[in-house]
Amino acid sequence: MRERPFLERRARLEALVERLADPRIDLSPLVGFSSWQELAAARKNPAAFGAGADAEAVEGVMLKQCAAAYVPGRPRGLWWKWKRGPALVDAVLMYAQRGHGKRSSFYSDYTFGVWRSGPEGDELVPVGKAYFGFTDQELLEIDRFVRRNTIDRFGPVREVVHEPDKGLVLEIAFEGLQRSTRHKSGLAMRFPRIHRLRWDKPPGEADRLETLERMLDTKTGATIHDRAGSGRSAPAG
Repeated sequence: MRERPFLERRARLEALVERLADPRIDLSPLVGFSSWQELAAARKNPAAFGAGADAEAVEGVMLKQCAAAYVPGRPRGLWWKWKRGPALVDAVLMYAQRGHGKRSSFYSDYTFGVWRSGPEGDELVPVGKAYFGFTDQELLEIDRFVRRNTIDRFGPVREVVHEPDKGLVLEIAFEGLQRSTRHKSGLAMRFPRIHRLRWDKPPGEADRLETLERMLDTKTGATIHDRAGSGRSAPAG
């Protein structure tokens, strides 16, 4: 079957699933489109293009060549996953740790947090950790900031200043949220990465935990944007 074209493999798979009549097994719908604008609309609003009850779990569309064989590895040109845009929040850098390999001399692993109301007023609570998404030049800038603004050390970890009027704001992109008892904030981000450095923004204007809470679907514990842990994508033929 691997050498046969995608459309033939898909037809065989549909017939197999239909014979099984198992409600636990289904297929991502094929998305028909006549223009790139129509495909972009399907990517943005899966519910309107046949994604069904779990439309919020769809991460995007999978573009596949109709005549392509099924080959191992990650070949270029046979398929492409076009994901929906990430969610964005502004968070404050709280801790930094040295990286590994060629980054072992730099503080390149960052823990960041958002504000919430505490017993003594607003406080920062960690919501994620990221170690990519920035350029080499930005790495040098962040590393310099960490070294110049360290206020405490915990083994290999440096705590950096994170006051309302002093600190570094990071614009964080992420694919989803889920409830977590392991994190003080009660939330865990999926695939967080640094999207932009906000040198222009004071830490006191960063996002609040309530902002992330509003992103959660209270019924499923997932984001309105993407469901954490979902691997479903609608293939476009």
